[in-house]
Amino acid sequence: MKKIQILLVATLLALVPSAFAQKKSTDTKDNTVVMYIARHGKTILNTMDRVQGWADAPLTPPGVEVAEFLGVGLQDVPFKAAYSSDLGRARQTARIVLDAKGQTNMTITEVPQIRETNFGSYEGEFNPKMWNDAALYLHYKSYKEMMAAMEKDPGLLKDMVDTFKALETLGIGEDYNQVKARGQKALREIAEKEAANGGGNILVVGHGMSIGIFLSDIDSSGKKPDAGHMGNAAVCKVIYKDGKFSLESFGDMSYVEKGKKLSGK
Repeated sequence: MKKIQILLVATLLALVPSAFAQKKSTDTKDNTVVMYIARHGKTILNTMDRVQGWADAPLTPPGVEVAEFLGVGLQDVPFKAAYSSDLGRARQTARIVLDAKGQTNMTITEVPQIRETNFGSYEGEFNPKMWNDAALYLHYKSYKEMMAAMEKDPGLLKDMVDTFKALETLGIGEDYNQVKARGQKALREIAEKEAANGGGNILVVGHGMSIGIFLSDIDSSGKKPDAGHMGNAAVCKVIYKDGKFSLESFGDMSYVEKGKKLSGK
């Protein structure tokens, strides 16, 4: 009987460190999500300098190439999941990126809420027409003058997007806050889902203007995106941890440049 008691105590003592170790491992589990949010490659409508919001067009050969460069430049970043808007140019870009970096079997989850802004009756119109209409409405002499002012005050983007909605005639355009609300909600849902799955690197492919709007005030510390144009296949790196977002970089073309160099181009 005494031997049995001794063996029982020994067994319990042996299990205690294991139990503590398991609890410690669970308590220190890092569910950080690193989101690589990229703009799509260049399309036919981009090349023709036409408004491309919910209107869509396929990538041009240079658009395919820049997406391939991005994939090669990201080859050292293993993605656990991939998302894109449901517009073809974003979906096509995401597939090219994944294939170029060797993750050919990864599926892409389409999220309509990370679409580009809906420009209503301006869809397919020449960009200078829409932007100059907005500039005059906001009492600037020209689109160029308005853009120069926005470089000094990125907050003017809200006025511009709201003006597009005010001027378009189909009644389906979106204002700034509508775009921001749907996009930020979608990014949070993606981040929470991936955090629950253990965190990791996530690819998200979307659109230039809407990405800037989504990220305009998403950083919990108040950091703002840089003003200016976001190049095709540019990357914004966003960290999600403990329910908060932090903006690490915006409009970063270094991954494309790295991929171009590795490709010998």
